[in-house]
Amino acid sequence: MSNKKEGFIVVLMTAPTEVIAESIGKAMLTEKLIACMNISSGSRSLYVWEGKLCDETEVLCVMKTRLELFDKLKDRIIELHPYKVPEIIAIDIKVASEDYLDWVAEVTI
Repeated sequence: MSNKKEGFIVVLMTAPTEVIAESIGKAMLTEKLIACMNISSGSRSLYVWEGKLCDETEVLCVMKTRLELFDKLKDRIIELHPYKVPEIIAIDIKVASEDYLDWVAEVTI
């Protein structure tokens, strides 16, 4: 595997509404911390928060970026996100189109 395919991640984040997800996504794009964000509505989340079982509708966001930008991206999401503890999970991209990864590298800082 070439080094070119290393250092790219997918970041998962949930948000309470599409409007909030879009606002965070646009900020991340403007600041060149991500190459793109997919927003999927109608995700159902079951979780325990402060000892209480929760069943909520959320928006799932999938962002593509470079691993070296994760800390900046995470910090900005925390600043902008309404949740006390937002979901921010990074997954390594093991295999991808080199052209796509070239584009991700080109449009992020």
